[in-house]
Amino acid sequence: MVDVTALLNDLRDESAALDALVAGLDRDGLAVPTPAEGWTVAHQIAHLAWTDRWSLLSCRDGERFTAEVLTHYATVPDPVDAGAAEGVGEDPAALLARWRAGRAELAGELVAAAADDRRLPWFGPPMKAASMATARLMETWAHGQDVADALGVTVPPTDRLRHVAHLGVRTVGFAFALHGQPVPETPIRVELTSPSGELWTWGPPDAADSVRGPALDFCLLVTQRRHRDDLALVATGPVATAWLPIAQAFAGNPGKGR
Repeated sequence: MVDVTALLNDLRDESAALDALVAGLDRDGLAVPTPAEGWTVAHQIAHLAWTDRWSLLSCRDGERFTAEVLTHYATVPDPVDAGAAEGVGEDPAALLARWRAGRAELAGELVAAAADDRRLPWFGPPMKAASMATARLMETWAHGQDVADALGVTVPPTDRLRHVAHLGVRTVGFAFALHGQPVPETPIRVELTSPSGELWTWGPPDAADSVRGPALDFCLLVTQRRHRDDLALVATGPVATAWLPIAQAFAGNPGKGR
């Protein structure tokens, strides 16, 4: 059983780390371009607020969520970019207040959803509260990395990355299917060194295919924040070698990469 309270505490702390980067920014600061093509810092924060808003609706009214997703995606040419664009030109205090309020509300709704053991509808398969919280943490960290890169700041990694790494491992089949390739049946052993020096492992110890390296590098890869060639990850075996260039922990179509 996943400890949702501990997971939400990590999500809160990850959000606070990003908040510390943007809290003092004025309009010019929010207008700084990030590595995501066409997105400023304001786009990054607005995107997180937009996704939290959809998450809240999923928790509160699953039927309405499904209906609105169908309508929204049928009428808006690029819903993700449109949601991010909501923050462009918005008063900095208002944008940050909207993001903070939404993430606080979502935390409460995820506690309730976990207590009810509900499955929550999403843009992909339905998920339970723990999975949604993990996805929110992954996105918060990934977009926080974009903001840090834009501002020229190095944020020390923490062991909260375990959640991102876990999601990256769990989405092996998704990554292959997304690229029109057969989902491999071959197990992959993943061994990652955490920021604190602990060894995190997934998969059978005797698997012929493996991925080893720093957890930070693996998380940067599966969120497509760095190119495979710039990371200290070692793949052994044909399946692991084929996986790393297409690894993707987030929903939606493959990005252009970095």
